Formats: sequence, structure tokens, C-alpha cells
Amino acid sequence: MGSMAFILIAATVLMGYYCSIEAGATPDNLQVINLGGKVMCQDCTKSYGEWVRGTQPIKGCKVSVTCMDDRNRVMYYGSDETDEQGKFNMAVNKYINGKVLQAKSCLVRLVSSPHPTCNIPTNFAGGHTGVNLPIRPAVVYRDLVQYELGTFFYTTPRCDKPKPDSPDSCHGNNNY
Repeated sequence: MGSMAFILIAATVLMGYYCSIEAGATPDNLQVINLGGKVMCQDCTKSYGEWVRGTQPIKGCKVSVTCMDDRNRVMYYGSDETDEQGKFNMAVNKYINGKVLQAKSCLVRLVSSPHPTCNIPTNFAGGHTGVNLPIRPAVVYRDLVQYELGTFFYTTPRCDKPKPDSPDSCHGNNNY
């Protein structure tokens, strides 16, 4: 009987925690917002199977986060470099100059790649134009609020789509 009461109490506590996560509740006393993701190289010159499953992580890619205030001014800018697995992880202070940073106003994007051939940013998962942080964090646990972004991709110059007005374009000057 005692173990049954313990199980009911534990389930009640866990349901309360789960419901607070579902409602998007984050503890107000947290000082840092964490965000992370991955950067990979995707080479379009490979066969379809290799192109889809043959991505490689890029070490040393620069990824930035820019957060705006309610008047659309830059409130915070920071960047991080990827590790050997292509992962980046940034910690952003929640309070900047006495103002609360709103995670929904932060944009994460690709900045640069040190790879000699895989250095053209793509917009798969929004890496080139940037993506806003999700509405709800992926992890809310004790002193941790973690936003997980998708995988951003770079590609080779050969895979880059030419601009419509460039001489390399099929619709540009036809100087044969």
C-alpha cells in the first residue's frame, strides 16, 4: 500500500512538471537561455543516396544569434563555432541592460565555413536567411532552458544556383 501511495505522488509531481512544459512555462529566475544545433556539408555532386545520407559535419563553422528588442533594435549579438561533430551551443543571458530578452525575437543563421570546398550556405532549415528560436524550448529542467534548432547545411560552389542575371545563368547573356 505504501508503494502505491509513493507511485501516485510521483506521478502527480511528474504530471505537474509535464503540464508546465506543455504550457510553455519557463522558470522566471533562469539567467541564461541555451541554444544549439548542427552544421553539415551536403554535396549535390554525389548520387542521390550519398547526397541525402552522406552529409559530413564541418568543424569551425561560425553560427550567429541576433536578438532584437521590442523596437526592432539589436539587443544582443553573439556567435559560436562548431566542434568536430558540427555541433554548436550558445548561452545567451536572459537579462541584457536590465531588459528581458524575448527568445522569440532571436534569429540564428550561418555566418562562415572554413571548409575549402563546402562553403556556400544553403537555406535548408533556414540557415542562410536565418531562423527564429522555436516558441517552446526543447528542454526545461531545473536551471536549464535549451532550444534545439535543426541542422544547417553548406554545399559546394558547383551546387550553388546561379543568379538570374549572371552570365553563367541559362537566362542571362547567351554569348556562345
